[in-house]
Amino acid sequence: MGLLFVTIFNSILGLSVLFPVIGPLGRDLGLSDTQIGALSTSYALMQLLLSPWWGKRSETAGRKKILLVGVCGFALAFGLLGAAAEVGRMQVVPPLALFALMLGARVIGGAFASAMLPTAQAYAADLTTRENRTSGMAVIGAAFGLAIIFGPVIGGTVAHFFGLTAPIWLSTAFGALNAILVWARLPEPPRREPSERPPARLGDVARRAWPLLLVAAVTTGATVLMEQTVAFLVEDRLHLTREDTPLWMGGALFVYGVVAVAVQGGLARRMRVAPTTLVIAGLPITIAGLLTLMLAREYGWIVLGMGLQGFGQGLALPGVTSAMSLAVHDDEQGQVAGLNNSAQGLGRLFGPLVGTALYELHQELPYGTGAALIGIALLFVAASPQMRAIARRHREEATPEVG
Repeated sequence: MGLLFVTIFNSILGLSVLFPVIGPLGRDLGLSDTQIGALSTSYALMQLLLSPWWGKRSETAGRKKILLVGVCGFALAFGLLGAAAEVGRMQVVPPLALFALMLGARVIGGAFASAMLPTAQAYAADLTTRENRTSGMAVIGAAFGLAIIFGPVIGGTVAHFFGLTAPIWLSTAFGALNAILVWARLPEPPRREPSERPPARLGDVARRAWPLLLVAAVTTGATVLMEQTVAFLVEDRLHLTREDTPLWMGGALFVYGVVAVAVQGGLARRMRVAPTTLVIAGLPITIAGLLTLMLAREYGWIVLGMGLQGFGQGLALPGVTSAMSLAVHDDEQGQVAGLNNSAQGLGRLFGPLVGTALYELHQELPYGTGAALIGIALLFVAASPQMRAIARRHREEATPEVG
């Protein structure tokens, strides 16, 4: 689990250094806000389409092999993105051609990166029992959150001193380092004996987990509405220059990451409750964070909103992932992890375009819309009989361990 933690940390670090940079960089290269959103949408589209395939593939080809393919493709794609950005800054291609080059790099990146997270989640399921599955998934979430702490700060600082394209090359280096780590140090996890049941079709797995897949898609979409526009919010409401925005944005995301890691790595791992309880507790706090951002006019309120976001997601996300893992059999973990990443990809697919379009209409709309979507998801979770069945199964399986 320690090596898996480092692998996920390096991967998300390479991605998160771009969070405070992609908006100002896109504007500096002459892209519209909607085109900037399309860069994230294309990445998410590949996750939506390919994550289930990669997750199922990891069941037969092996977790390590698929993870290695993902991280190598990740490094290659960021190298292509950096090259396209440098070409754009030299102004040797027209804006539409530049957009096409950057879009192609993001498509390649999403295609390969979609192998990483579902394979890592299935890897964690291989290493944990059903009783401590929430704790194992919280480790994945903590690696994710810890990378979000350092990534934006590093990205914002590097961009401030070395230029807006420098963080892209840093991401490329992180990807290459991660490929070496996976190849040299990460072992293939021990696998459980295959079931005597015939292999489940992907559609059968999806039907058993569909309430959680819906929650994952809606919650991720609402969160991406915030993530895609909050850099614009910081720049516009604080009247910052494009060079200063990444630094201020990095500070807000630092708070977001610290809170998320503290909750996922500490509180969520130690709470002896059903994973569905974590979801129901975390979603209202996430709503409060979005509403705070919607009303914020000063930097302190923006930071508070981001902190509430980190707290709510620190509870809800490991709850969703763990509950989804418990909804299927042990030999279906790769498939359900792929479906989970695909559902999140659906949220990321529409979130950037919808978020930027809403922001151009009115600054408050992305955050109010996101709060409303998560409110609907909360009502659905509270009323779902499938969620109550998962909670009951968790109590039954945890009873021997308590006794």
